[in-house]
Amino acid sequence: MRNIYLERYAYQQTYISEADYGEPDLIVVLPCHNEPDLLTSLNAIEACEAPGGKVSIIVVINASVVSSVEIKKHNEETFNACQNWLSRSTKKYQYHFVLENELPKKHAGVGLARKIGMDEAVRMFEEQEKDGIILCFDADSTCENNLLVEIEKLFLENPKTPGCSIHFEHPLKGDFEPEIYDGILHYELHLRYYVDGLKYAGFPYAFQTIGSSMAVRSSAYQKQGGMNRRKAGEDFYFLHKIIPLGNFKELNTTKIIPSPRRSDRVPFGTGRAIGVWLDEGKSELLSYDPQIFEDLKVFFSSVDGLYQWADVEKKWQDYPESIRQFISLEEFKTQIQEFNSQANSLATFQKRFYQWFDGFKALKFVHFARDAFYPNVPVSDGVDWLFGTLDKDARVWNLKKKLEELRIADLDYKQTIG
Repeated sequence: MRNIYLERYAYQQTYISEADYGEPDLIVVLPCHNEPDLLTSLNAIEACEAPGGKVSIIVVINASVVSSVEIKKHNEETFNACQNWLSRSTKKYQYHFVLENELPKKHAGVGLARKIGMDEAVRMFEEQEKDGIILCFDADSTCENNLLVEIEKLFLENPKTPGCSIHFEHPLKGDFEPEIYDGILHYELHLRYYVDGLKYAGFPYAFQTIGSSMAVRSSAYQKQGGMNRRKAGEDFYFLHKIIPLGNFKELNTTKIIPSPRRSDRVPFGTGRAIGVWLDEGKSELLSYDPQIFEDLKVFFSSVDGLYQWADVEKKWQDYPESIRQFISLEEFKTQIQEFNSQANSLATFQKRFYQWFDGFKALKFVHFARDAFYPNVPVSDGVDWLFGTLDKDARVWNLKKKLEELRIADLDYKQTIG
């Protein structure tokens, strides 16, 4: 049967023979670029309890055509080590190792590597005429051993769910130098504070977008045009195309454990943030002023009232100055009038509104408000405010306690925040 996605939008080079596809129901995709310890991640997946369906793993060991000889050689050694690992004992799952050291300079990076693996997963599922699940993992992550079982369970029990974000926790102690764990403590607080601040504000698309901690149905992946080829931030941009489909879930019954190490593999993200933390000798991380989320809460709380509301200009004048400078009156009036002309119900109006003010626009507003109105504050202060919305005094806690409590709160936010 003809498949438009594979014909027009998939990466056209294929790497896995149809004879080796097998019949997977769940496929794990790992991009791997100059990784020092891929086998630890593979062992974590192999140690997972087997779900009811069949599982395959696709590892895309990759480098750019302009990468150094040393990186390409290391990738070749990694590929050979994987083949040896595979041959040493019988494995529960089926593994496919792709070595591609000549990706085009313009697009080479984590986005393209994920795309190659995810497009291969689509080909496998389409061969079976099956709408399987694609789980994104990273080649420096580990996980709890119920990961695959819980992924399968979530999608089986929620047939309309297009994708999910999976609970993650960085390690706070281990074999790295103490400064790395101090940095990751601050950085994970920042990640959680941002998303939880959006939840407090009432933003319906407030989910973590971590590349090592997300899963998607093959059909939803194809419908939204597949993975992008961004060199960083590919996960944020990808998931914010999946989330608006509706019925997106948070999977909180298992855990991904990403590495806290520094990395120069991407221009921004966790690894780069830790590198900057170490190089600049920081003692605290700055994050967004809570007033940004308070302003957003005023804005989002007005959305339902805009349905079939004639005096749009009056509503706009009631917004905080940060909102009114970010969105001009002309843009606001045009958008609201258009949404009302297209919507015959409140639910349709809401959908149209958040297609306009989506995750990208929310982030742009946060950065605009930071630069023009509310300078950054210590992330610890932001977290104190967040817990204050729960009537909890976090000021008496040290930073580690704050993160531990925030993780717990994140596991059940529908009952606690917003």
